[in-house]
Formats: sequence, structure tokens, C-alpha cells
Amino acid sequence: MQGVVSTGVYVSLAGYFILMIAIGLYAYSKQKNDSEGYMLGGRQLSPSVTALSAGASDMSGWLLMGLPGYMYASGIVSFWICFGLTLGALANYLIVAPRLRVYTEVADNSITLPDYFANRFQDNSHLLRVISAIVVIIFFTVYTAASLTAGGKLFQSSLNLSYDLGLWVTAGIVVLYTLIGGFLAVSMTDFVQGCIMFIALLIVPIVAFTDVGSISEGVNIARNLNPDLLNITNGVTVMGIISLMAWGLGYFGQPHIIVRFMAIRSVKDVPTARNIGMGWMILSLVGAMATGFAGIAYIQKHPEVSLNDPETIFLVFSQILFHPLIAGFLLAAILAAIMSTISSQLLVVSSSLTRDIYKLFLNKEASEGQQVLIGRISVVAVAVLAIFMASNPDSSVLKLVSNAWAGLGASFGPLVIMSLIWKRMNRNGALAGMIVGALTVIVWVYGGIEINGQAAGDFMYAIVPAFVLSLISIIVVSLATNEPSSKIKQQFAAMQKGLKG
Repeated sequence: MQGVVSTGVYVSLAGYFILMIAIGLYAYSKQKNDSEGYMLGGRQLSPSVTALSAGASDMSGWLLMGLPGYMYASGIVSFWICFGLTLGALANYLIVAPRLRVYTEVADNSITLPDYFANRFQDNSHLLRVISAIVVIIFFTVYTAASLTAGGKLFQSSLNLSYDLGLWVTAGIVVLYTLIGGFLAVSMTDFVQGCIMFIALLIVPIVAFTDVGSISEGVNIARNLNPDLLNITNGVTVMGIISLMAWGLGYFGQPHIIVRFMAIRSVKDVPTARNIGMGWMILSLVGAMATGFAGIAYIQKHPEVSLNDPETIFLVFSQILFHPLIAGFLLAAILAAIMSTISSQLLVVSSSLTRDIYKLFLNKEASEGQQVLIGRISVVAVAVLAIFMASNPDSSVLKLVSNAWAGLGASFGPLVIMSLIWKRMNRNGALAGMIVGALTVIVWVYGGIEINGQAAGDFMYAIVPAFVLSLISIIVVSLATNEPSSKIKQQFAAMQKGLKG
């Protein structure tokens, strides 16, 4: 795989990197030099960019490595997590997207999620803003480190380059276009990266099944190897299926996804974005599962091919079945998945550091230009910290990230939904829901609780009890304390009117 092969791969990857930087420069030429322009693209995202940037920043390397690996190892039981994610994403578009687009503008033009919470509930104590900003900063810095770790390992395993070089190259390219073009660059590069991921997930399983013979031949090989691979309930209980599907609950509380809804140019564009986004997601999930399933048949048919890690099946296919230039494109697809998530995470954290920490506590009179400058400095600072956290390829940071989706989903999910649909909700209920959701995940995962002889986290995914308890806390505490002010009720009415207009 050296010589000509390596050259072809490097040529494709170099072209990909140049394209990302060029998009960053283009975005810089188009954006306004103010906080709304840098952090929210001036609320002018088209439906297609909104949809694909949300999808690309959501899926990360999990779509091209984790899901195919899960399918390869466990069979079609992986359908449940895909089904849950699809339902969650659809509900996010139907419930959250239109309301959040209108409400964040009605609520004093909120630019970040903590911004929205503070303005929605008129929280003059700043507790909501500070606590939610801290949750965002901690979780997303860790997320960024984990994504960089994936980039470093990709360079090490596929390009025979050092892990540290992979960290710095991955971070350097992302930081460069994020630093230059802000949210608009992140969203536009995410759109391109989403297209690359989509194409890759179509061609890889098609070529792999063609080599095997056909899809039916692949099914026969899998059935002869292990009939349970075709059993949709293989090895899982009812509680296990609920836990897999519950991944979809996390969508309502992921700032890097729902910020796209805040930035779409009009609430009237949301249905178009929904159709594009859901189509992209469903076909991409099917392609990822098909890649893993084709891997089962291919490895059985070619025993000379070794597969030590099921999650590398996409990499194996790219190296064996394709011309070096195409192999480079497929590696770029994995990098696209990784980098699209990193850029979104960096921007979310830098926005919170700027709006919810710097402007709130350090410089209340900060000009628009100063806020953009601090945002750019924050991007670099968070990236450097994430590189330091990811410097050890065996770092436990990946174990922390496995629960970050649940933590964010439970902390923010019920809060976001109820704030958009229930006018009786107040600040105290919001605080209670956010704190209870976060603490429940922490206790459920790290508290040593056992249920039926199993660790609580193995018995049920932490987001299930955390989401339910957070929701209950919001309702109970809101009803037990004072009603919202007349201004809050007026804003809620304006949001509902905006949905109709």
C-alpha cells in the first residue's frame, strides 16, 4: 500500500484540505463582522445547508466506523439504534426547529443556547446562563478531544503517520477555517462534508456486495456463519431495545445540532430542511449498516483478509476495493465526519465563552468586533486544550464521551422542549430540570448502582431515567413556584404568532 498507493491517497486528502480552507475564505468574504454573523451566520442558512450541516456535525466518525462495526459484530440488531435516532431527529425537526428559530429571535435575539435560556426565562440572576454555559464548555471540550483522538488514530492506522501529527493536522485545518469564516464556514464545510459522507456510504456497500456476488449471497453467507446475525432481537432484552432507541432522545439537547435551527433564514424553510435532512440521514444510516453487513460476507469469502477491529471495516474496504485516489476520497469521508463535528463543537464552546462568560462577567460593554475577536481566540484556546487532552491515544476521555450524549440530552433536552411548548414553565423549573438531568446521568453511570445484578448503565441507557426525571422536575417545580411574568407570556405568544406567520 506504499508508493503509488500512498501518493494517490495523499493527493486526494490534500485536495480535501485545500477545499475546506477555500470554503473558509469564501465564508469570510460573505459574513458580517459582528457576533451574530460570526456565531450564527447572520441567520441566513439555506434549507440544504441547514439540513446537511446538522446531519454532518451530528454523526461524526460514528457513522462511518462505529455503526458499520456494530452491524459487523452484532448483526441487524443495530437497526434499533438507527430507528431511535431517526425518530429523534424527525421529532427534533417537527417540535424544536420551527419554534426555536422564532423564539430565539423573539427572546432578545438569542445567539447561543445559554443566551436563549436566560432570555426566555428573564433570568436576571444569570444562574441559568452560567450553569448551562459550564455544561456546554465541559462536555464539548471533552467531545472535541475525543474527535481529535479519532483523527490522530486515522492518520496512524491508515497513513502510517504519527498519532501526534494526525492530531495537529486535523486540529490545524479545522481551526483555520473555523477561525477565518466562523459559523458560516463551519456550516458550509459541513454541507460539503455531508455530501462526501453520503457518496462514500453509497459506493462502498455497493462495490462490496458486488465483490461478494449479491445482497442475497451476502445474506446466505451471514446465515450460514451465525443465524443470530439476522435476528433483530439477538442478545437484547426489551429494556435493551428501549435503551438503544433512547439514543434518539439526545437530539433535543445537543447545542451543536439545534443551533442550526436558530440560524436557518426563515421558519418557512424548516419543512424543506427537514425533508433534505431526514432523507440524508436515512440513506446514510442504511449505507452504514449495509457496509457492516457486507463486511461479514466479504471477510468470510476472503479469509486472507484480517480484521482485528470491526470498526475498521470501512477502512479495509477503502484500501482493498478501490483505486488509491478513490481510497483517499473515502479516507477524506471519515475525516469529514470527524472534522465536521470538531468544528461545530469548537464554535459552540467559543460562543459560550464569548457571550456567556466574557461579555457577561469581564466586559459587559464589549463591542461586536471585540466579541468576534474573543470568539476567534477561544477557538484556538479550546483546540489547544483539546489537543492536550487527546495527547494520549489510550486516554480515558473516550470513556467519558460515551456518556456525553446522555448528559447533554438529559440536561438540555426536556428543558428545550418544555420551554418551547409550555408557557407555564418558569426559571425555577428550568434550573431544576437541567440540574436533575445532569446529576442523574452522573449518578447512574458512576454511582455504583446495580439493578438485577447489573451495573445501572448496562441495565438501561442513562438518558432514559435522566430524561424522565428532568421532565418531571420541570413540571413539578414550575407548578409549585410563581407563574412566569407578563413579559415572558407575551414573548411566548409572539413565538406562537411567528409560527403562523
